[in-house]
Amino acid sequence: MRKGLFSKLLATFTVIISITFVMTASYLSYWFEEYYFDQRKGQLSTESQFISEAAIQYLQGNILTDKMNETLKNISDYLSADIWLADSYGYIYAVSNNSYKNIIGTQILTDELEKLRSGQTIEQKGVHGNIFKTPVHTYEIPIFTDEGSFKGAILMNTSINELREPLNKVYHIIWLSVIFAIMISCIIIYYFSQRIIIKPLEQINHVADKISKGDVDKRVDINSNDEIGELAKSFNSMADSLEAVEKNRREFISNVSHEIRSPITSIKGFIGGILDGVISNDKQNYYLSITYEEIQRLTRLVNDLLDLSAIESGQFRLRIEEVDINEIIRLCVIKFETKIKEKKLNVDVFMEDDRLLVAADRDRINQVVTNLVDNAIKYIGNGSNIKIISKAKGEKAFISVYDDGPNIAKEDLNHIWDRFYKVDKSRTSKISTGLGLPIVRCILTQLGEDIWVDNKEPQGVMFTFTLRRI
Repeated sequence: MRKGLFSKLLATFTVIISITFVMTASYLSYWFEEYYFDQRKGQLSTESQFISEAAIQYLQGNILTDKMNETLKNISDYLSADIWLADSYGYIYAVSNNSYKNIIGTQILTDELEKLRSGQTIEQKGVHGNIFKTPVHTYEIPIFTDEGSFKGAILMNTSINELREPLNKVYHIIWLSVIFAIMISCIIIYYFSQRIIIKPLEQINHVADKISKGDVDKRVDINSNDEIGELAKSFNSMADSLEAVEKNRREFISNVSHEIRSPITSIKGFIGGILDGVISNDKQNYYLSITYEEIQRLTRLVNDLLDLSAIESGQFRLRIEEVDINEIIRLCVIKFETKIKEKKLNVDVFMEDDRLLVAADRDRINQVVTNLVDNAIKYIGNGSNIKIISKAKGEKAFISVYDDGPNIAKEDLNHIWDRFYKVDKSRTSKISTGLGLPIVRCILTQLGEDIWVDNKEPQGVMFTFTLRRI
C-alpha cells in the first residue's frame, strides 16, 4: 500500500502543487519585472523634465557649460544612470560621466530621429553600439521648446546588471518562498494522506486478510462521513454477510452430518445385528424393511441436497412452457391417494375453471405442488382437512394449500424457509429432511414468482404461491 497508492498520491499532488507554484512564481516574476521597469521609466521621465529645461537654457546660452555638466552629474548620481544630450541632428554635446567625453561631437542618433521629432519616447535594451561593454537599458526622451521646436534628445543609459540587482533579490524571495511552500505542502499532503486515506485502507486491507484466513468476526473501526467511511461501512456489511454465510455453512454441514449419520447408524446397527446373529431369523425381514426405509430416506436427502445445490448455484435450467396447473394439482392428489386414505384425510380441491394455463417448468412446478401437499399430509393428524385452491386474478394465478393443523409460531415463521429447519423440534428426522420448503422457494424464485405462508384462525396453515398466466 505504502509503495503503491501512497507514492502515487504523493507524487501526483506534489507535481500538481509544484506546477501551480512555479506558474504563479513565474507570473509574479514577470509582472514584477514589468512593474519595476514601468516605475523606472516614470522616474526617468520625471527627472528628464529638469534636464530638458537645463538643456534648452544651455542651448540658448543662458547657462554655462559647467552649470550644465553639474546638473547632469547630480541627476545622473541620483538615477544611477549615464545621461547624454544630443542635438536635433543626433550629435552628442554633453555627458554626465567624463569617461564618455570621447563621444562628444559623435552622431549617435540616426534612425531614431524621426520618432523623436514626432514626440515619441524610445526604449532599448542591449549594447549601444561599441560604447558599452555590457548590456544597458537606454531610454530616449525628445526635447521640445515651449513653442514646440525640436531641440534634440536626452539619452539615459542604465546597466542591465545594475537594474537587475533589486529584481534578483525579489526573485530569490519569490522562488525561495515557492520551494518552502512546496516542502510544507508535501509534508501536509503526507500527513493527511496517511491519516485520511492510507491508514484506513491499510486497516481495511489488514481486516480483509484476517477474514480471508477464516477470522470472520473482525471488523473495520473507521468513523468518517466521507467515501472512506462509506467504504468501511460497506466492508463491514460484507463482513457481516460473510459471517452469516460462514455460520450457515457450518450449520449446514452440522445438519447434513446429523441427517446422514442417523440413518447410516441405524442401517449399520440393523445389518450388524443380522450378521452377528443378534437378530433372530424370524425378525430379520422386519429389520430389513426398516433398513430399506432408512436407505430410502437417505436417498431422498441426497437428491434434495443435489437439487437445492443445483438451484442455488444457477446450474438448474428451467424449461418454461404452457402448463395446466389444475391438471398438475389433480395428478398430485391422485399420487397421494394411498397416504390420504391411510390417515383418513378430507381433501377438497377448489378450481374456478377446469383449466388454468400458466408459464412454468412442468417437472419443477409438479415438485412444488407435491412438496406442499406432502408437507400438509405429514404434519396433520388423522381425520384432518386439506384444501387446495387455484384461482386467477389479473395476470397471475394463485395456488393455495391449506391444512387445519396447528398454527406455526411467530418465531418460526421467518425460519421455515431455512434448510433443515423443523418447526416441531420433538419430531424425529424420519418425518422430513427439512429441505422441502427451501427447494419450493428456490424453484419459484427461479421462475420470478413468490410464495408466502399465513396462519388461519382458530387454527390452520395456508401456503400460497403465484404463477404467471398465459
